[in-house]
Amino acid sequence: MSSSIGLESLVDQTISVITNDGRNIVGVLKGFDQATNIILDESHERVYSTKEGVQQLVLGLYIIRGDNISVVGELDEELDSNLNLSELRAHPLKPVIH
Repeated sequence: MSSSIGLESLVDQTISVITNDGRNIVGVLKGFDQATNIILDESHERVYSTKEGVQQLVLGLYIIRGDNISVVGELDEELDSNLNLSELRAHPLKPVIH
């Protein structure tokens, strides 16, 4: 399946993107192109730590280059809203090495 067919069904949905440098960015998919560059609206970065809860850095309208994307996934908004991110502890993701 090509990435554009899979992404087409996610337009206007909340998605989670893991970048090659280990960032987790959550936002509403507004568009994409043939190079899988994506545009997110209402986006924020989730910064994980083993010492404190998840920090959410507001990014707003945000573009991610396709060559920096490792994983794109649909976010279950109901499940996500039930998470207490201030209590969640996790190791930060490490960069992807090709």
